[in-house]
Amino acid sequence: MFTLPLVHSNDRKYKSKTKQLISSALLLALTSFSLSAQDTTAELEDSKTNLFTAEDIFQLEYVTDPQVCPDGEFVAYVRNSNDIMSDSTKSNIWLAATDGSSHRPLLSSKKNYYSPRWSPNGKRLAYLSNEEGKPQLYIRWMDTGQTALITNVTSSLGNITWSPDGKYIAFTMSVDAKEEPLKIKMPAKPEGANWSPKFEYITKARYQRDGRGVLDPAYTHIFIVPTEGGTARQLTSGNFNHGGSLSFSADSQRIYFSAYRADDWEYQSVESDIYSVDMSGNIEQITNMPGSEHSPVVSPNGKYIAFAKRDEKNLMYRNHYLYVMNTDGTEAKNLTESIDNTVSDFYWKDNASLYFQQSVRGLIQVDMVNLSGKVRNIAKGIGGTTIGRPYVFGSYHAVDDVVAYTKGSTDRPADLFVTTRKEKQLTALNEDVFGHKTLGEVKEIIYQSSIDGEEIQGWYILPPNYDSSKKYPLILEIHGGPSLAYGPLFTAELQRMAAEGYIVFYDNHRGSTGYGERFALLLQGKYSSEYDFADHMSGVDALIEQGLVDPEQLYITGGSAGGIASAYAIGLTNRFRAAVVAKPVINWLSKVLTADSGLYQIPNQFPGKPWEQVEHYWKRSPLSLVGNVTTPTMLITGVEDKRTPMSETEQFYQALKLQKVDTVLVKVPGSSHGIAGKPSRMIAKVENILAWFEKYAPKTE
Repeated sequence: MFTLPLVHSNDRKYKSKTKQLISSALLLALTSFSLSAQDTTAELEDSKTNLFTAEDIFQLEYVTDPQVCPDGEFVAYVRNSNDIMSDSTKSNIWLAATDGSSHRPLLSSKKNYYSPRWSPNGKRLAYLSNEEGKPQLYIRWMDTGQTALITNVTSSLGNITWSPDGKYIAFTMSVDAKEEPLKIKMPAKPEGANWSPKFEYITKARYQRDGRGVLDPAYTHIFIVPTEGGTARQLTSGNFNHGGSLSFSADSQRIYFSAYRADDWEYQSVESDIYSVDMSGNIEQITNMPGSEHSPVVSPNGKYIAFAKRDEKNLMYRNHYLYVMNTDGTEAKNLTESIDNTVSDFYWKDNASLYFQQSVRGLIQVDMVNLSGKVRNIAKGIGGTTIGRPYVFGSYHAVDDVVAYTKGSTDRPADLFVTTRKEKQLTALNEDVFGHKTLGEVKEIIYQSSIDGEEIQGWYILPPNYDSSKKYPLILEIHGGPSLAYGPLFTAELQRMAAEGYIVFYDNHRGSTGYGERFALLLQGKYSSEYDFADHMSGVDALIEQGLVDPEQLYITGGSAGGIASAYAIGLTNRFRAAVVAKPVINWLSKVLTADSGLYQIPNQFPGKPWEQVEHYWKRSPLSLVGNVTTPTMLITGVEDKRTPMSETEQFYQALKLQKVDTVLVKVPGSSHGIAGKPSRMIAKVENILAWFEKYAPKTE
């Protein structure tokens, strides 16, 4: 700051001096302003480089599938990273000491290594890898690092399980069925003739699957292979699927599994029983209760089988409980009857207690229950294994008192944690990416739905460098399922939106899991409807009332069930400036007869078959409201999607065009339902959403 002398207006000497001082002051002021502007520009550039960018998605890593060594000293886990050159997620196996003293790669290269499983004595580690082409089973000797290729099969393996004596590994694999529906006599093709390909025949009710397309006739069977080398041998037989987790008897002579071995198996969506098969292939049925019994786990002493059970009611959601019975199937007892959530992933701590996990209000926790049904908590906050959107998914493994699990946070994907009596973090995989980044802060919001007062839990992400004196544009992002849930977890897609200056709001509307069976069933027969719409809009209005959001800058998006809800919402309101509807159902009458999930959805979500309940199906369809839509809408779906087929999206696109609504159809080549399954697709998805919303943002002078 400069102070000029007071002078008389007629004093020439002082006037000249004053002019010099003024000129100097102005020059210094202009120089100071220029430097200040440069500093401000530099600060703005720095703040931009400190934000989460699209390129950062390629740098993310996260932990899955932790496996505690039998002596509890080490945890093998799968370290997932994105490869920018191959546009894929690579899986390697790393080893961490449970006391935190060491952390090193065990199997690491540009090939994939996954599904680590310790031998009973901890001296060997089985795993799957595509090291030599198709995925095969390998075993590594931990003392020497020597490895052996154990299988040479042509189909993908799953559910690899050691026998207690360490002599065998059991696994599941698909086996082609040689079925010819018709005997066709074609004339002989002359040598060198170029005929059209042979006709393809479809005879099964379950004839397609998302990610695999139209299925060749095949059934899943159980195999065993000697751990010291040999030929894999098929144990189960018959034209049925034998799958899920496997568990050996204590004497290694039988394998327990789940299946539904009845002629009408294709039409039964909620039925399965527990069976066993011996080393000669003799199959014995253990349970025969209404509903689904699955995921058997034999106790260490061989006396009991723990398993999951769901009742037989045809509803869109039912709790799965933890049961224990004798190995002959008698005296089945529900140990988690007092828990109003689905429980899963069982491990025996000893012969009298088991670990399990459940989702509770947006996060997973590990609990323990004894044979009397007494429950206590072991670990909380598990999740962080879906880096795109904040779904409540995570995994854990337990041996004796050692529990290892994946745990993320709002600003980090899943790392590896372990607990005995005190929690310890063993990895920090993303500090190189986020150590210098500013992410949007995630805050919880609890509110009541305007339609009936139901309590709804949600979260919103503030833009980085949030200014409380401003009001921000808002993106409402709706989760899929609908029997799934979001949580306070890291999300690359939503953080990218926040980095571009949006408040991003997401909620666990009615129908979400982790809030009890009653809440999950509030969407029974109402998917989608004005009820879940009210759940979303009540949260939007709550944020507006708090002064956070500009009510004139609202945007909406969602995928799968969230795409259905987004399409339905813009048929009920014109409050959104623009919408992006991803992989939606638009017409339930056509969807359930063209998608791979119709055999499940028709009996469990609807009161009857489509031609019997036309009015109900139509009322639930966003297409029924298309005449009301004025919101500019982008549609995006994978070309190979079998879960919500492209024909659904195309119906909505054509209808919106007929209504002269501004719309664009984005097709994702080569993609099935998971359009963000490759890193570049995740980036393209979110950047298309942001570009569409930017197109309809208010124009500033």
